[in-house]
Amino acid sequence: MPPVGLGALLLGGLALLASAAQPPNVVLIFADDLGFGDLAGYGHPTSTTPNLDKMGAAGLRFTSFYSSSAVCSPSRAGLLTGRYQTRSGIYPGVLYPGSRGGLPLSEVTVAELLKAQGYATAMAGKWHLGVGPFGTLLPTHQGFDHYLGVPYSHDQGPCQNLTCFPPNTSCFGMCDQGVVHTPLFWNLSIVEQPVSFPFLEARYNAFARDFIAACARRNQPFFLYYASHHTHYPQFASQEYTGRSPRGPFGDALLELDGSVGGLLQALQDSGVHKNTLVFFTSDNGPETMRMSRGGSSGILKCGKGTTYEGGMREPAVAYWPGRIAPGVTHELASTLDILPTLVALAGAHLPNVTLDGFDLSPVLFGSGKSPRKAMFYYPPAPNPLLGVFAVRYGKYKAHFFTQGAFHSGTTPDQDCHGLTPLVPHDPPLLYDLESDPAENYNLLKEAVVGPEILAVVEEIRLQKSVFDEQMRFGESQVGRGKDPSLEPCCTPQCQAKPSCCRCASRYT
Repeated sequence: MPPVGLGALLLGGLALLASAAQPPNVVLIFADDLGFGDLAGYGHPTSTTPNLDKMGAAGLRFTSFYSSSAVCSPSRAGLLTGRYQTRSGIYPGVLYPGSRGGLPLSEVTVAELLKAQGYATAMAGKWHLGVGPFGTLLPTHQGFDHYLGVPYSHDQGPCQNLTCFPPNTSCFGMCDQGVVHTPLFWNLSIVEQPVSFPFLEARYNAFARDFIAACARRNQPFFLYYASHHTHYPQFASQEYTGRSPRGPFGDALLELDGSVGGLLQALQDSGVHKNTLVFFTSDNGPETMRMSRGGSSGILKCGKGTTYEGGMREPAVAYWPGRIAPGVTHELASTLDILPTLVALAGAHLPNVTLDGFDLSPVLFGSGKSPRKAMFYYPPAPNPLLGVFAVRYGKYKAHFFTQGAFHSGTTPDQDCHGLTPLVPHDPPLLYDLESDPAENYNLLKEAVVGPEILAVVEEIRLQKSVFDEQMRFGESQVGRGKDPSLEPCCTPQCQAKPSCCRCASRYT
């Protein structure tokens, strides 16, 4: 391994000292169902993402960055807690409008840790970690001072209000029926139901801009978690962005997301805090390829959402902090699980007294060293303690001990991705070199001659899986607690003709 240059060490150390003296602001941007191959900066030929391209060119772009899960609710739990979703019980699958469970209040979020350090905290966008009776599981009970957003995926409700421009034109596809219209929450209050989606991103932008400006006036460090609905199916966009992308409706939604990124960067500039703000962008899981051109792209990676192949969990990611983080590309291994310990270190806060699965990425961000993460463990959407993790990445190698398709990853020519492809155990495991074969095409253990070096890798990965599985303690399944229609959020809770009577004109200004 080549020695780290003294200059890099000094620069990294100075950056850390400066951040300790003046805690940085943080803007964490989380896209929805965005694939590894969806951004122009990651190779898509027709995506229009000028602001994300700017971030990628002036920031640190990751090529081996992973979400903790291939579906929504568990991946968000991993991001906010720095712990695999199995520990907090956010499995199997995702939470629904009337779910009894959600992210347990006993879990410690990055917002809670930064708030205890004197940060102002706010969230705009999709929560999808439970609502609870009277909103007891919403973000303002999980460390956020302010919240404006929708509590779950926008396809988990009637589609009638999902209209694009021109007005009264239905968006592509169908959504879940038989539940309440999708609500818009301001803190614990429903201020609009159904929410008007074509105007939603602009509201988030205004909310974020006002929050940044208010914190700047008070000279208070802040943490903003911006979790957009874009580019989750069914796609929508405001009039400003509809019809502007050569990729069609998916591209329009992506273009609006990119516009929001540009608005956030401009708000930081206007408030004079851009020099002391870390902006981090990534996504919750891979693309829903069953939607074909409306579902995103994994690029060169195999399969997508819902699978433990690379397309399900490897995500685009950019860390942007001009003057502190040097522009470049890193192939170091990193994950959403690493966000919490990294931000805690930068803020000078203390880690919670719980088992964490993340690592401080400061050496990677500031160019002073390599990633402390040596392995990544891949759980399916419905994890089982008897099977443990389905796959393990260790260094550049990845071993699949179990594979299974997912309906989210249907329609592609690759049968391994499809929903009817059953669970298959592999002993010996499938082994891939992800540096030379990121598409997981060539099983190294099927070569005519398998050398001792590869056999040693397999044994090491077996050991990694065995130790990790043995040490994992599954929390009570929150999704498994079932659903209760009375818990579906309703702006008129005493109305009689539920769910259709849960309708209120906008009270958000």
